[in-house]
Amino acid sequence: MLSSARRRLAAAAAATVLAALGAAPAAHADAPAPAAAAPAPELATNAGFEIPTLPLADPGSIPGWHCDGTEGAVTAAARSGGSALTITPASADSAGRCTQTLAVRPNTTYSYRAWVRGSYAFLGATGTGHDVPPAWTASTGGGWQQLSTTFTTGAATASVQLYVHGWYGQGPISVDDVSVTGDSPAPAYATWNAPTSDKVVFLTIDDGWFRAPEAARLIADRGLPVTAFPLPMPEGFEPDYFSRITAAPGSSIQDHSVSHRDLTTLSLAEQQAEICDARDAVAARYGSTPTLLRPPYFAFDAETRQAAANCGIRYLLTATADFTSGAANVYHGGPLQPGDVIILHFTDTLASDLQRALDAAREAGLTPAALTDYLR
Repeated sequence: MLSSARRRLAAAAAATVLAALGAAPAAHADAPAPAAAAPAPELATNAGFEIPTLPLADPGSIPGWHCDGTEGAVTAAARSGGSALTITPASADSAGRCTQTLAVRPNTTYSYRAWVRGSYAFLGATGTGHDVPPAWTASTGGGWQQLSTTFTTGAATASVQLYVHGWYGQGPISVDDVSVTGDSPAPAYATWNAPTSDKVVFLTIDDGWFRAPEAARLIADRGLPVTAFPLPMPEGFEPDYFSRITAAPGSSIQDHSVSHRDLTTLSLAEQQAEICDARDAVAARYGSTPTLLRPPYFAFDAETRQAAANCGIRYLLTATADFTSGAANVYHGGPLQPGDVIILHFTDTLASDLQRALDAAREAGLTPAALTDYLR
């Protein structure tokens, strides 16, 4: 858990992240030839299957990928690096299927490629807005073969599901060096509040290790709209608790990464795996897809914003006030203001922390509101 001082510094940093854009100088006839264009960014999560199981994730999970039952596993049968995905259909009634959800831009063409080895390997994408036939091969002849397909997203398409699978009654296939290229989604926007003149404040609760029943009763009795940012592991221990916490209209469950590590210490690929896997855990358990990320320790960088966008996240949210464990810190000084975001944690003092936050909001003439009504 962060100290109040560290949260204040982190939140202040989060509020001042700016992107500078400049115009390129005019070219001259005798100017040197422009440098070669940068390679298209890689959008797939864990494209080489080299990221190990994330701390606090389900044992045996494959970061970025979700396979039917136990049909997918990371093995050493790699084309490059040290790992590849091996898919073994469990029975004659199964093709074996591993998927990945990827955020995309509408009306945009993407290339999806992967190297495969074995008989009857298929890859493609669903949810693109258009029918896309799979790329496949009857046999790779014992070696590696690259399969490739393209798809163009529809006018309203914000995400697609990539898939790779084998075939009924056939043996295992190996998959490695996946690649998805095309225009990246715009980086997620970083903010510490929800700017508004409405007399509202927003209650957010992080982590989930301690699930106090008295806090759930207080939230239910008052019908408080809260935004929860639980980690997948404690969320999995007692998923019904978080359903109760977020039962009031306007409440939601959002993304807090898988492992609660400082994301700025990780590569872009690792950050994307942390964020996308936490998104998928929420979607699988609660049927809703997060659009907000609370970066652990309020720590993020430009790569965090892009990784979050690749996972469909629209906003990186820190906070303007901390009422955790008896605290009452308002980072901008003075009383709470319209649009302030209050951070709390699932601790044994959550009920009293909530009451203290509600009292501070009332004294400022503010009432709790639904955060997703203001950060869309």
